[in-house]
Amino acid sequence: MTAKTLMIQGTGSGVGKSLLTAAFCRYFYQAGYKVAPFKAQNMALNSFVTERGEEMGRAQVYQAEACGLKPDVLMNPILLKPSGDNNSQVILMGKPDGSRNAKDFYSRHIQHKEVVTQALKELRSKYELVIIEGAGSPAEINLKKTDLVNMFIAEKADAPVLLVGDIDRGGVFAWLKGTYDLLSKNEQDRIIGFIINKFRGDIKLLQPGIEQFEKMMGKPVLGVVPYCRDLVVDEEDSVPQRFYPANNDEKGILNIAVIELPRMSNFTDLSPLEHDPSISIQYVQHTSQMGNPDLIILPGSKNTVADMGFLNQQGLAREILKRHEDGTLILGICGGFQMLGKKIKDPENLESRVVETEGLGLFDFETTLNPEKLTRQVQLETVKSHVFPEGVQCEGYEIHMGRTEFKTTYPTLFSNPNEDNPMNFGITNQKGTAIGTYLHGFLDKDLFRENILSYIRRKNGLPEPQSKFDYTQFRVHELNKLAEIIKTSINMDEIKKKLQ
Repeated sequence: MTAKTLMIQGTGSGVGKSLLTAAFCRYFYQAGYKVAPFKAQNMALNSFVTERGEEMGRAQVYQAEACGLKPDVLMNPILLKPSGDNNSQVILMGKPDGSRNAKDFYSRHIQHKEVVTQALKELRSKYELVIIEGAGSPAEINLKKTDLVNMFIAEKADAPVLLVGDIDRGGVFAWLKGTYDLLSKNEQDRIIGFIINKFRGDIKLLQPGIEQFEKMMGKPVLGVVPYCRDLVVDEEDSVPQRFYPANNDEKGILNIAVIELPRMSNFTDLSPLEHDPSISIQYVQHTSQMGNPDLIILPGSKNTVADMGFLNQQGLAREILKRHEDGTLILGICGGFQMLGKKIKDPENLESRVVETEGLGLFDFETTLNPEKLTRQVQLETVKSHVFPEGVQCEGYEIHMGRTEFKTTYPTLFSNPNEDNPMNFGITNQKGTAIGTYLHGFLDKDLFRENILSYIRRKNGLPEPQSKFDYTQFRVHELNKLAEIIKTSINMDEIKKKLQ
């Protein structure tokens, strides 16, 4: 069996390719297809670790969820994780393959072509239909020779292509036509139609433009997708908003400040908090934005040393310590956990030109960055502590190059799995006012999250909310909403004909 394919390309970054790919995945999954997503090469700081310990982009993980599948690195064979303006860590088939600048990366183009085509071949052998996502624009003429993810993969997959434009930015017809005109004749022949995304207002006002455009192009506009402000999806590489207000009718509202680090990674860890109606989240870049939070979160970072420098430069390090002295609880996740210690060392300049920097000093440990990256899923149980009762189930995954040496023993949050030092998985200080963990994704499970939120409310003298937020069901609802949107806004019957 070799799967049929359908490809979503766009006029540029951020036009909605990832979201629409997930929507198509969900639509065909609901229609009974054995469907899977694919993106040959992704650039993002949000990543996930599979059951086999392989790292891949979160966007494809979300798309796999839309298909009812467990994530597989075949769905995203190359992931680039930027660590500086011209440097990225390369993840090849789930494993680190060095830190490279653009010239070094492109010198391996032949090898990378083999990797992505083989991954696609294997994926197509397992499914009936593969929905392929492009990257950026297929009309980047300076990058054509090194293309891995747009028309190169469309040709390898013999995929019909939908070209997506974002009308919310303006000039959508010019953008679509300009992109199309810069393609070769063979590439143009692959495009079966156009999708206009993020439309607001009266569709009747757009219709004359659509009719003129279709006559000009000789190909149809197959859908106009409405701008959906309340649609919740996993973001790939940017925090879509800076403030997530709570429902004013809820009791026990928690105010949370998230430190928005310049190189913040895996901020999808915070999604279960952002959409809980009993929580208000503010992303903070400056001390003036801090407010009076019940909890301050230091998230993950792709360059912990440099981001620690950012905290010092902005005065945020001093502000966090002051808030902690005043009773605000601090939570550090992965890179944020490392910042809670006394020192962060990068002797081999793996992430930064700075060899060593001081941390916040809330815990007595030092972290040294190591060339060997640790990536794995873990399943844990809590031990009795300030934060948790005994026996609460936790699932998460690790993605870090730092190795932490504890100078002092601290209360642990979890039992000792596989003879690892349990302090790596989660610790608290003696007063229960600072918590650190190397785990990502640990807030996704409802019962575990409820326990930690209840602890924070008790510390702050806040009542429990009237109802518990079911994040698992919330995600299912949002995925189904995605499918419903394209059912009503895109000519799916015409698209299905092209898959015959």
